[in-house]
Formats: sequence, C-alpha cells, structure tokens
Amino acid sequence: MDTLLLVACFLLGLAAGSFGNVVIARVPAGGSVVRPRSACPGCSAPVAAADNVPVLSWLLLRGRCRRCGMRISPMYPLVELVTALGFTAVAARVGLDWALPGFLLFAWTLIVAAVIDARTRRIPNRLTYPLTPALLVLLGLAAVAQGDPLVALRALAGGAAAFAALLALALISPRGMGMGDVKLAAFIGIGLGYLGWSHVLLGMFGAFLLGGVVAVALLAVRLRGRRDFLPFGPYLAVAALGALLVGRPLIDAYLGLSGI
Repeated sequence: MDTLLLVACFLLGLAAGSFGNVVIARVPAGGSVVRPRSACPGCSAPVAAADNVPVLSWLLLRGRCRRCGMRISPMYPLVELVTALGFTAVAARVGLDWALPGFLLFAWTLIVAAVIDARTRRIPNRLTYPLTPALLVLLGLAAVAQGDPLVALRALAGGAAAFAALLALALISPRGMGMGDVKLAAFIGIGLGYLGWSHVLLGMFGAFLLGGVVAVALLAVRLRGRRDFLPFGPYLAVAALGALLVGRPLIDAYLGLSGI
C-alpha cells in the first residue's frame, strides 16, 4: 500500500505540475487556465495530446516544438518533475491520512507561487485568495475526521499569526516585504499550524535565514547590490516545505541539544 501510494502521488504530481505550468504562464497575465488550449508561442499550433505528456514529451521532442522547431523552455519539465517529487515526499511524510489532500495542495501551491514570484516578483491574489480557504477547509475536515477539531483552530490561528507577523514587517519596510508575501504567509501558517506551533516558527524563521544567506552570497559574488529587490516568496516556499517534510526531526534535535 505504501508503494502504491507513492507511485500514485508521483503520477498525480506529474499531472499537477503540468497544470501548474499553465497557471504559472497565464495567471500573472490575468488569463484563463481553462481556455484556450495550450499552443506553441512561436507558430500558435495547439499542443497535441501526445505531445503534452509531462516530462516525457519534452524529452522525446528534444525540447522543441514538433511543427516549427521553436525551443521549449526546460522550466516546463522541471516544474512537472519537482511537483511529482514533492507530492511523493509529502505522501511519504504524511502517509495515507485524511490530511494528505490538504498537504498535496499545500506543496503544489508553494511550488507554483515560488516560480511565479521568481519570474514576476509578485504573487497573484488569484492564487492565494481561493487556495487559502480551500486549504483551511481540507485540513479542517481532516481534523474533524480524526476526532480532533481543535487542530483546525490551531491551523487557523497559525495562519493568522504568520499573516500578522509579515504584515507588521511589510508596514515597517514596504520595499522589503510585499503584500503577496504576507498573503502567502497566511497560507503557510495554516498548513504548518496544523502540524504545530513549532512548525510555524520553523517555517518563518527558516525563510528569513535562507533569504539572508542567499542575499549575502549574491552580494559576495556581486550578482546583486544592496538596494536590489529579491523576491521573498521562493524562500517562504522552500522553508515551508522543509518544515513540513523534515521539521519534526529538526525540532526534536533542537530540543534535545537545548535540553528543553
């Protein structure tokens, strides 16, 4: 059953990653994720079903459009593969549990938000506004199904706390923190709040630590200046996924070393 679950989540992740590419390409521009069909930006030829198999089609076509030969960015199969691996890791961490659908949505949203923010330096409301309550509903139902509805309240409180913390920072330093980051923090707080307050703290602290390390490294090699803006969404996403997947052993190790 464990193997079947992992395989199923990997395949689901490939499909979800393919849809994620559509969201990444269209949502920031205000387009529909349903219509029109995916097409080559060079010759406008619709992508045939046989050429739309996640990862495999890109490899078989050698990264080019079948009709006009235009190069297809490797970002497309990369998003699909990362999403598939992310879903598999979440399934291995959560198991066959009522909370699994919620955490698959959690992982998918963070991957998509990270790519969009890295490319456009903003996180669209069309992503966080519908998916934040959707995550709360999924995890709330999971908490009720497992006989512990108070966990749903902790998830809600975690989202509110993360939102308030980053909102305060955004008000103090608007240039350093955007409202898209604040809204994504609420989403992250709900997911990590379901696991516990220590996971919320780890996710938020990890984002700032990771962002600081990368910023210092970029300054050291002179790829960025002190006044350059760095999108914070990718750091929030990576830290949140890290807190979900390996947060418990990290927290236990810290508590053991500190003697608490």
